[in-house]
Amino acid sequence: MIPGKLPALLLVHGWGGDGEDWAPTLPYWRHRVIVPDLRGHGRSPRPGNGYGPRDFAADLAELLRGLAPGPVVAVGHSMGGQAVTALAVEHPYLVRALVVVDPAYGADEAEALRIPGQQEELRREGSEWAARFVAGAFQPGAHDELRDRQRKLMAAMDPDVLARCRDGMYLAPDAFGLRPATRAYLARRTHPVLGVYSNAPAADFERGTLTHPASHVEIFENCGHFLHEERPRDFAELVERWLTEV
Repeated sequence: MIPGKLPALLLVHGWGGDGEDWAPTLPYWRHRVIVPDLRGHGRSPRPGNGYGPRDFAADLAELLRGLAPGPVVAVGHSMGGQAVTALAVEHPYLVRALVVVDPAYGADEAEALRIPGQQEELRREGSEWAARFVAGAFQPGAHDELRDRQRKLMAAMDPDVLARCRDGMYLAPDAFGLRPATRAYLARRTHPVLGVYSNAPAADFERGTLTHPASHVEIFENCGHFLHEERPRDFAELVERWLTEV
C-alpha cells in the first residue's frame, strides 16, 4: 500500500442491523470510512422486493459511483459479508480487497435443513423470532449492552424484510448461502480476502475457497457472532495490519 494513498473502507452491517453496528470500531481506523444502511434497514427505504445480496451490491455500487472514493476495501459482517462478496464479484472495479466477518455463506447440510423451518417460524412469529435469534449470537452472560441493542433493532424491523433477506441469502434460485453454491460463487472472487471468524469449522471452509496469495483467515476465539463489536480494537488492528501486506 502506498503511504498517503490509503483506500476507503466500506463497512456493511448484517441482517437486521444498521450502520451503527460499526460505531465501536470507528476510533481505530486510519482510513476514510463509508458506513451505509442497507435497503430495508436503518434509515434506508424499504422497497417491496429486492433483498438478495446482489440487490444490496447494486445499491452499494451506485453509492460508490456517486461518492467516487476509488476502489474500496469492502468489509461486511454476516449478511453484509454476502453483500460485499457480491459487490466484488459483480462490480470488481469498485473493490480493492475484501474483509468478511462471520459471513452468512457456507451453510452446511445440517443448517440447510433447518432454514426452511426457521423461515416458517419467522413469518409466523415476526420480529420477535428474529430478536430471540440474534440474542443467541452473543456469548452467554457477556456484552449485555450490545445484545440489547441488536435485539431492539430486530424487534423494530419489518418482519417481511427480514424474511425476504433470508430467502435471498439461502432459498432464492440464485442464492449462494448454501455450501455447494458458495463454493461456486466464491471461485469468482479475484481480490485478496481477509476472513475473520468466531468458529473454526467456518474458518476452515473459508480457507478452502481462497485463491489469492495475500488472502488470510483469522479466528477470534471466545467471541460471538458480532466479534467486530465485542473486540473492536483487535478487529481494526488486524485489518490495518493485513492491509499493509496486500
